[in-house]
Amino acid sequence: MSEERRERGGKAREAMGRVGALMTSVMDLHVRIALQEADHEKRRLISGALLLSGGLTMLLLALIAAEGALLFWLHEAFSLSWIHSALAVATLNVVVAGVFLRIGGGLLKGPYLPQTTAGLTKTTRALLGR
Repeated sequence: MSEERRERGGKAREAMGRVGALMTSVMDLHVRIALQEADHEKRRLISGALLLSGGLTMLLLALIAAEGALLFWLHEAFSLSWIHSALAVATLNVVVAGVFLRIGGGLLKGPYLPQTTAGLTKTTRALLGR
């Protein structure tokens, strides 16, 4: 009887070993797939950031060109001097910037989760070298 138990125990251990090896293999596969997905997402995010920065650069150049055109138009249409035209464009810029800052400041106010506050504090300290 004890011989029979040993054989069953050995077979059970062998089966458990096979199940453990199968589980390890499946987990390794999942880890490899997750790493590939993370690499793909990293490339996608970097590409998106580069395209966004290029688009923002082009938008800035278009805004500068539009302000130059507005400056020339004010000078020609209203017979303003160059300095008065430039002051009008600068005033418009200050008003629009003030509106943007007011709206942006309002959006940034509000309750933050403790994790968000801790992350912002940590990032600020790292950037300022404290």
